[in-house]
Amino acid sequence: MLLNIEKLIYGGDGLARLPGSAPKDATSGDKDHKRGKAVFVPFVLAGEKIEASITEEKPGFARAHANTIIEPSSHRIPPPCPHFTRCGGCHYQHAAYEHQLEIKKEILRENLRRIAKLELQCEIHEHPSPPWNYRNRSRLQVRTQPNFAAGYFKFASHELLPVEECPISSPLINRGIAALWQAGRAGNAVEGVREIEFFANADSDGNETKLLLEFLCAPEARRAAVRAWAEELCASMPEIAGVVAFREPQKGVHEPLVTVGASELTFQTKTAAYRVSAGAFFQTNRFLIDELVKIVTAGRSGELALDLYAGVGLFSTALACNIRHIVSVESSQTAAADLLYNLPVNGKAVQATAEQYLAKASKPDLVVMDPPRSGLGDSVARVLASLAAPRLTYVSCDPATLARDLVPLQAAGYRVEEAHLIDLFPQTHHLETVLHLAC
Repeated sequence: MLLNIEKLIYGGDGLARLPGSAPKDATSGDKDHKRGKAVFVPFVLAGEKIEASITEEKPGFARAHANTIIEPSSHRIPPPCPHFTRCGGCHYQHAAYEHQLEIKKEILRENLRRIAKLELQCEIHEHPSPPWNYRNRSRLQVRTQPNFAAGYFKFASHELLPVEECPISSPLINRGIAALWQAGRAGNAVEGVREIEFFANADSDGNETKLLLEFLCAPEARRAAVRAWAEELCASMPEIAGVVAFREPQKGVHEPLVTVGASELTFQTKTAAYRVSAGAFFQTNRFLIDELVKIVTAGRSGELALDLYAGVGLFSTALACNIRHIVSVESSQTAAADLLYNLPVNGKAVQATAEQYLAKASKPDLVVMDPPRSGLGDSVARVLASLAAPRLTYVSCDPATLARDLVPLQAAGYRVEEAHLIDLFPQTHHLETVLHLAC
């Protein structure tokens, strides 16, 4: 069938519609006409006419595959990665980078308008990234039988797609991937290692220096064999500072299995040096970390600030330069230990959930929050609204949950003063937003 792509939606798909029902007669007007069912199509662009095949049909929507692009967008370009459309990692390699930013801005505006009923009165400030080799953290799936392979999940599946080079990962990570494949082909890979995550640090000039590898192992993985492979990988590549292996989580707890070499790296930014341990979260775009910190913290001052979902203290450390007291709240035990290590003397680390801490918090001058993709949630958003801090800074990696969380905040009198789109994830549908709100 022929489809016209109306727009792109969050998640990477294009939106088209099946033909709707026609009016019953010529005099009935449009009142009897029904809009056609929504069809979601990946790897297309707004305004394109395509020939498509339906791959899935549900009562409220359908999914389709674009067989032929009949009328391509002027923004369409040849994707540079041979795995694009088969790999589940990237969604926009077929779009010129400048157009990717426009897509993300419009998706952000649309989510705020539709969910939060918010029409932004301010400009969305764009902060682009170099579009390739930006990732300082990449996670690969590993298979040892019937033969070795490492790579990403195929698009819309949990089937492994072997990948030996990833153009959005940093050069150092790509060298690590090459070392992994070399070891696997030599027969040194260990059965039971299911995932390997590469984390690269940087010096003050943004040049990578070391890799930390995290293994995720099945319960049956043998400790001695995992250790031997970790030692072999460290010996094969001097930039690998260490390997930390965890067993798959049982009841939400990652059990450390093996540590070879370092269990943490120091990530140097313009603001500070951060200890980041295996298993702790840190931002993934090596080019925009300083820019992100500046957007969140520049010009903020006062007596007391809260940093919720603080991680290892990326924002807390910068805020401490101009705010007298910082309370940084983090629920992860691993990240909280790094947070305590990284904080300056005027900072206090609290291991707790945001909801637990806010239940007894004093009114601060500023709250910074960088929640996971699931957002704050209704209970935290409502408690935060009742706390009535004069300023909030919301760092979001999901526009839908951001918009949902804004509803109680707007009802409490908060308004958006500044909006920033920081493109931490070029070539993908993911977008990072920073909103500064005042009450």
